[in-house]
Amino acid sequence: MRWAVLLSLQAAWAGLCQAVQHYPSVWGHYDVCKSQVYTDEGLTWDYMACQPEATDMTKYLRVTLDPPNITCGDPPETYCALENPYMCNNECDATTEELAHPPELMFDFEGRNPTTFWQSTSWKKYPKPLQVNITLSWNKTVELTDDIVITFESGRPEQMVLEKSLDYRRTWQPYQFYATDCLDAFTMEPKTVHELTQQTLLDIICTEDYSRGYVWKYDKTVRFEIKDRFALFAGPRLHNMASLYGQLDTTKNLRDFFTITDLRIRLLRPATGATMVDEDNLSRYFYAISDIKVQGRCKCNLHANSCVFDRDRLACECEHNTTGPDCGRCKKSYQGRPWSVGSYLPIPKGTANICIPNNLGPVIRPNVSSLGVANRNQARVCDNLMMRCQNGGVCHNNQRCHCPPGFTGLLCEKPRCESEAGGCPGAESGQAALLPPGHIARLMIAAAALLLGLLCHGPL
Repeated sequence: MRWAVLLSLQAAWAGLCQAVQHYPSVWGHYDVCKSQVYTDEGLTWDYMACQPEATDMTKYLRVTLDPPNITCGDPPETYCALENPYMCNNECDATTEELAHPPELMFDFEGRNPTTFWQSTSWKKYPKPLQVNITLSWNKTVELTDDIVITFESGRPEQMVLEKSLDYRRTWQPYQFYATDCLDAFTMEPKTVHELTQQTLLDIICTEDYSRGYVWKYDKTVRFEIKDRFALFAGPRLHNMASLYGQLDTTKNLRDFFTITDLRIRLLRPATGATMVDEDNLSRYFYAISDIKVQGRCKCNLHANSCVFDRDRLACECEHNTTGPDCGRCKKSYQGRPWSVGSYLPIPKGTANICIPNNLGPVIRPNVSSLGVANRNQARVCDNLMMRCQNGGVCHNNQRCHCPPGFTGLLCEKPRCESEAGGCPGAESGQAALLPPGHIARLMIAAAALLLGLLCHGPL
């Protein structure tokens, strides 16, 4: 009879193998928030730090330009090539779809021919500076995970600043300066990211690597090098992510450095391709951007592994009894201790730092988890489904089991005699002690779980 039950459990669970197969054996990317485990107290939840997968964040941004009328085409205008002032066949007309270059073309699908791009008005008001602020806003905290890459269809600007905001555009800080001559433009010594060290990683530098004026086949991009900075801790190929996660966990300034709510691209001087501006051909000078790449993830304080975009807003789908756009506070009924950000440590699962229920006493432990198993809005220690009270115990308000005199434990699964001095009858006799039904059930579940592991993953 018992083996029949065991085989039926095996058959029922075998179908779950494919559903869980995508979880790696070691969750080095923190993509799982909780998993069910078997302990002396029965089937419980094991909570761990988690975060959403990195993705293309340009799908969720809002772009604004300053000045707002800086986009070409109103009135229509003809442009000349920077490298050839007599090649003037680039027309911009906002009233004609094929000739318009609106801001959304900075983020559309690349690979089409001809290339689509946003374009500014020309430098027709020279010597007044031709300057543009392009602001990318997410209305959500975002953690950057890869290089920011801006592809220019015109020559790359001779002067540019990339800035970040961490407070929804109330204040701005520079990320990096770009110039053909850093000393002349910003009174800064030129540097490259490869000159940075672990101690100087947060330094703001000016680089001359991305400011060549002419349009070269492979020199259209301007980068802010996220991965090179990661590599200072994780190694050249980012193989030692444990070291990086450890640093992010223990150094708030480092974590904040890669966190944004907004980016601002300040274009200060267009490519001129020469030492002097040709005032007779000012239609050669303008900005044009064909693509912007921003790779990152929603910041959820290690309390969520997914983020949803609804009603033009990003929000974390919070776990660990947390709530808020960034999972930044405990739910109303789960304020048994102050909210805390999750931790990457110890690697690879981290520490969930879950919010615990109010006034439930010592029976509830932060990382054992009968909290919120079937209903996220209330704590469940027991129910009539997975967490049944055993041995005749009665579940009271889903919060605790009232056990009969002979049993104890969270689910009344332990004979009370186990904790007594003489132990249970038959423990030292030649006969095996008679196991209570709760023990039998746990043994059968554990055996089925072992079989499930072998079926899903093969022998160890």
